[in-house]
Order: sequence, then C-alpha cells, then structure tokens
Amino acid sequence: MRTNISAALSAVVLVLLAVLVPLSALCAWVDLEIDNPDRYVAAVEPLASDPGVQDTMSNLITDEATRQIDAGLLQGASGDFLYGAVRSFTTTDAFRSAWVAANRTAHEAVTAALNGENGEAVRMDLAPVMQQAKQNLVDSGVPFADGFPVRRTDITLLSADRADQLRQTFRPLRAGGVWPAVGTLVFAGAAVLVAAARGGPGRRGSALAALATTAVVGLGFALGALVLRGAIAVARNRVLAGVSGSDRDGAAAVYDALTSSLRTAVWIVLAAGLAMALCAVFARMWAGRGSARHEPATHGTGSGHPTPLTAKGPVPGNGSGYDR
Repeated sequence: MRTNISAALSAVVLVLLAVLVPLSALCAWVDLEIDNPDRYVAAVEPLASDPGVQDTMSNLITDEATRQIDAGLLQGASGDFLYGAVRSFTTTDAFRSAWVAANRTAHEAVTAALNGENGEAVRMDLAPVMQQAKQNLVDSGVPFADGFPVRRTDITLLSADRADQLRQTFRPLRAGGVWPAVGTLVFAGAAVLVAAARGGPGRRGSALAALATTAVVGLGFALGALVLRGAIAVARNRVLAGVSGSDRDGAAAVYDALTSSLRTAVWIVLAAGLAMALCAVFARMWAGRGSARHEPATHGTGSGHPTPLTAKGPVPGNGSGYDR
C-alpha cells in the first residue's frame, strides 16, 4: 500500500512539474525580455546583419520605391540596379541604426496593443529606414533617387485578430512575472522535504526517501524542459505558416532571435534536471549498498535468533547441568 501511494505521488510531482516548468519559463520570458524595451531591442539588433532580414527589407524598400516613382523608369536593368543598391545599403551602419530605431518604435506599438482592450492592427513605420536608404542611394549615384519621396510607410506586424489572440495569451503570463518560477522551486523543495518526513524509520530511511523524490523532481524538470521545447517549435510553425514565402526567412530570424533565451533555458533546465536525477539515483544506490553491508554485523545479536549465550539448556563445562 505504501509503495502504491509513493508511486502515485511521484506521478503527481512529474505531471505538475511538466506543467509548471514551461509556464514559469514563459512568464519570466515575457516579464524580463518581451516587456523590457532595452532587452527586446538588444535581441533584435543583431538581425540587421541577418541575410533573410536584409533580403526582406530590400524587397520592401524597392517595392515602395517602385510604387512612388514612375514605374517605367525602373524597369529592366534600372530596377535591378536599384535593388542591388538597396541591398548594399542593408549592410551599412546606417541601416543598423535605422533598424534599431524602427524596432524600438515597433516595440512601443506592440506593448500598447497588448495593453489595450480592443483589437487594433500593429504596424511599423519604415520611413526612418527609407530615409536612410534614400540618402545612401543618392550618395551612390542611383538614377532618380533624389526624386524618391519618403512618406510614412507602414507594414503590418500583427493583424487585429492576431493581436487579440496574443493579448489573451500574454495577459496571464505578464501578470505572473517571475513568481511562477519561484513557486515551482518552492514546490520542488517542499516535495523533497515531505518525502524525507514520510520516509522509513531512522535517518537512513528519510535520506533514501528524499533521494528518491529528488530523482523524480529532476526528471520532472527535464520533462518540463522538453515540453517547453516542443511548444516553441509548434508556435514557430504556426507563426511561419501565416507568412508569405519571400518573407519567411526574415520572419524565422526574428522569431528565433526573440525566443533565443527560451531555447537556452530549455537546455539549461534539461541538463540540470537530468544531472539532479542521475546524482540522486547513484547516491541512493550507494546508500542502499551501505545498508546491506551493515546487516550481517547486527544479524544474530539483536535479531532474536538463539546464540550460545542465550540458548536454553546445559552449558558446556557446568557440572551442575543447569542453565546459567
């Protein structure tokens, strides 16, 4: 009966940790990175050098220039030259600065949308990037570049429906902050302490029970890390499924950059959980062997079995023939 209860409790601990670990990681990620403008910008800033992002931005700027300038002037070789010049601009420090400024503004827009009550599409204005691109094109001697009017050019980052979905998902995560992670650690520690208190008689029994529960806790952390990794992969596929083929590489780079800290947390928690479980298993095996080595030393003296000094009957050498 006691074994069945212990197995049931171990299963409960495993399931709870498989849920609490990814939930805690997501809450901390939203609180510490997504809601923090400096960390958000620091995460996306390196994307200015990503080829997928550079291609996407080059296509956007070239298409906008084609719409705003006489299309007949940009056909054939001139259009190809314009794209090449814009693509070259995306490798400069000026593009990096414009990219950072645009993303800082975009973060403000996304945060405002997630804090709002009704769904509004989230857009990013490419005008700062296009102004830098125009200046670079003029300096490079691109024909008609000086006639390229820079207007507010919005690209949709989140549709109204998607913004509503994210708001419903992010609101409880933002409310949790880092406290779910603290609660998960407290729960894991409490599970080990309760197991030690309910363990077998003596210190050795308590230690063995605590080690067994520590192994279960470690496996729970590892399982939770795998659940989180799967959730990240599923969400990535869903996000990219709504992106057109030409922009998919850029969108994938942005998603991977924003979830980089989550993926790092997955490997850290997975490694720590497996190491905890293995160490606890080996320690319990060693303690069990130590207990087995001590059994023969006590057997026959305190176990109730008769010995020459406790057995009834005549004692050799006692002439009276009576027991002592």
